[in-house]
Amino acid sequence: MAEDIATVDRILTILRASAEPTRLRLLALLADAELTVSELTQVLGQSQPRISRHLKLMGEAGLLERYQEGSWAFFRLVGAGAAAGLARGLVAALPAEDPTLQRDRARLAEIRRTRAESASAYFRVNAPEWHRIRSLHVDEAEVESALARALELDGHGALLDIGTGTGRILELLGPKVERGLGVDSSREMLAVARTNLDKAGLRHCSVRLADMYTLPIADRSFDHVVIHQVLHYSERPDQATAEAARTLAPGGRLAIIDFAPHDLEELRQDHAHRRLGFSDTEIQGWLKAAGLAPEPPVHLPGRPLTVGVWIGRRPAESQRRPRTSPANDPARTASGGQS
Repeated sequence: MAEDIATVDRILTILRASAEPTRLRLLALLADAELTVSELTQVLGQSQPRISRHLKLMGEAGLLERYQEGSWAFFRLVGAGAAAGLARGLVAALPAEDPTLQRDRARLAEIRRTRAESASAYFRVNAPEWHRIRSLHVDEAEVESALARALELDGHGALLDIGTGTGRILELLGPKVERGLGVDSSREMLAVARTNLDKAGLRHCSVRLADMYTLPIADRSFDHVVIHQVLHYSERPDQATAEAARTLAPGGRLAIIDFAPHDLEELRQDHAHRRLGFSDTEIQGWLKAAGLAPEPPVHLPGRPLTVGVWIGRRPAESQRRPRTSPANDPARTASGGQS
């Protein structure tokens, strides 16, 4: 009986923390995106102290998750538990045609466009020198060696490289697989990658324009999937991880290579990094949520950054991998008719 009373009290606490127009608007926004206080003030048109107070009260009620990265604090709707279910129910009940909510969504879309334009501009400027910029942070040869060991490639299977950039991972691992596909959202990067693959003679590897959150690729169609130094640019790295895992065949491995947590704000300011590294707990949690079994991480200390190599394996199944007709071949599907 005490448990029932505690449950009722908990629900009442959550409802009280939500029962205010601005807080309902915040719930709707944070159910859709991870945002900073500054970004929320832009969308809602209210002062930072006021927004911060609402966030504090909602956080105390267990509705929000908050994480600090250097001088930025990000907020998002809590992912699990009674508060999450109730909060998402409240958001679903909000009228989509409400003019205030429609205005909030339009402003959020503008923020997202600005982010994307900033990252794209950076990539356009730096595509020809991408390797040089990476070398400033960590020894790439050491990282690549650790990745090759972790994936245990034997000359068979298909490889998907998400956020392929200049195609370096395809150059490195392409000779050890039967087929390789790299996807990226930057046409400038893909132009560089195609040139590099041609020079390397990797005819069985190709690159295509695609969004890492909605990959035009069939479920469970790749034996090896790599996300190399990409997630720190991502607004929703958990969703990118889940989408990558979706493409992984039974028995296959997903490899995530990225920075461990750090406090180098200049990477955010000068190089468009959205996240200042990731912890083992965070990434392994995403792997588990995507149905993968995490393997022990590898840490490669650098000056000043440490690189992590995180591996998740999809359990083998007795069910056969579905055949793919030429019309539905993942590489052909991802190509979208592009050359």
